[in-house]
Amino acid sequence: MSTATLRRIGLVGGLVAFLALLLAPLPLPPAARGAAAVAALMAVWWLSEAISIYRTSLLPLLLFPALGVFGEGLGRNVREAARPYFDEYIFLFMGGMTIGAAMERWSLHRRIALHILRAVGTRGDRLILGFLLATAFVSLWISNTATAVMMMPIGLAVIRQLEAERGGRLAHFGAAVMLAVAYGANIGGIGTKIGTAPNSIFCGYASERLGRDVSFLEWMGIGLPFVVSLLPIAWWLLARVGRPDGLAEARGREVLARELAALGPVTSGERRVAGVFAVAAALWIAGQPLARALGLPGKTYEASVAMSAALALFVTGTLDVRSAARVPWETLLLLGGGFSMAAGVEGSGLSKAIAGPLGQVAGTPGWTQMLVASGLAVAVSAVASNVATLLVLLPILSSATGASAPVLAVATIACSCDFMLPAGTPPNAIVFGSGYLTIPQMVRVGAALDLAAALLAAAWGEVGLRRWL
Repeated sequence: MSTATLRRIGLVGGLVAFLALLLAPLPLPPAARGAAAVAALMAVWWLSEAISIYRTSLLPLLLFPALGVFGEGLGRNVREAARPYFDEYIFLFMGGMTIGAAMERWSLHRRIALHILRAVGTRGDRLILGFLLATAFVSLWISNTATAVMMMPIGLAVIRQLEAERGGRLAHFGAAVMLAVAYGANIGGIGTKIGTAPNSIFCGYASERLGRDVSFLEWMGIGLPFVVSLLPIAWWLLARVGRPDGLAEARGREVLARELAALGPVTSGERRVAGVFAVAAALWIAGQPLARALGLPGKTYEASVAMSAALALFVTGTLDVRSAARVPWETLLLLGGGFSMAAGVEGSGLSKAIAGPLGQVAGTPGWTQMLVASGLAVAVSAVASNVATLLVLLPILSSATGASAPVLAVATIACSCDFMLPAGTPPNAIVFGSGYLTIPQMVRVGAALDLAAALLAAAWGEVGLRRWL
């Protein structure tokens, strides 16, 4: 079945689900029924990408007021539907993307990655590890897509240099390096609050719906241990992929030296970006005591730091309009649409209505809840974007588990862990275009890492996250 056919099915299926929930004689008040209909429509269209996922994110602005999801009064419904699009976490993510754009403009992220590669080593298995670590580190701070786009040409240059030395195609090693770029980009973004959109979505949801602010440093305590734990597993799998080409003594140092030489000496622009980034990171990490001293809510403080950093980059000429235009600003609509949908589910009383039938899940052992959350997130993200996956799962899991923050955090982590299919995430698609990978190969290696990630996320949720959240 073609992608176009699936989209047409999704388009019709979403409308059918919308009308069925809206018109069926369900034991729900009208507001809750309206919220359920809109949530179902958005879920089907997000997962099938029947229309642009960004356009789908605007539906609450139109449908919530039309259906009176927040009660009586058009003005109130418009305000409540629109307010989540201006949540502080959206401005935090905006500032983070702006810093990433400045890094890209001055190639600071490329210089950092090349130095990490050279430091790790240039033997065959060390190169695979180097690409995995360098990509993951850069992805902590800029989008996984931009990271993969940057790292893939470096990987191809190293592979082709080694192929020239060996006099033949290195199919296994090439596949391992390309997968290291994809896996590193996906895994690394989990580690910080601005690393990938799902992290900001969870923090916004926890703040608005659960009354729990998660600081920048707290999220690093949640995400970084998982990243550090999953990367060695990924390296072990990828080393096995590349081993048949026998590159134990191979050297790629010349390629890395040539790439660094092409960058030239460190420029004043790189220094300015590094300085702004270092100050912003320090302020985020030390956020809780500073926010208390200033009398600001944690998320307001972090958003203020992010936007101040963005302003500093523009004022100093470090970032221009052309570079900023390459930032995927439409991602902010996804965040706003997700927050608005969650607000509608909560404000209409739908969350309480569905908590009853799903409440029995809350009575199951914690390990079971964690495993269900991680398994669902990994499975759904194989066929949908990680953002769409989380936006759909958060209200469902929240009702099923009694709004357990650790379970929701596990789902957030796991939805960034699809490694099987090119369509699962942009980095997968980017490296698939290198010509060194086949779909059966991606599925075989990715399925093993998917399973490991789901189990590791569930274990980390039960052992570690209950102490953090």
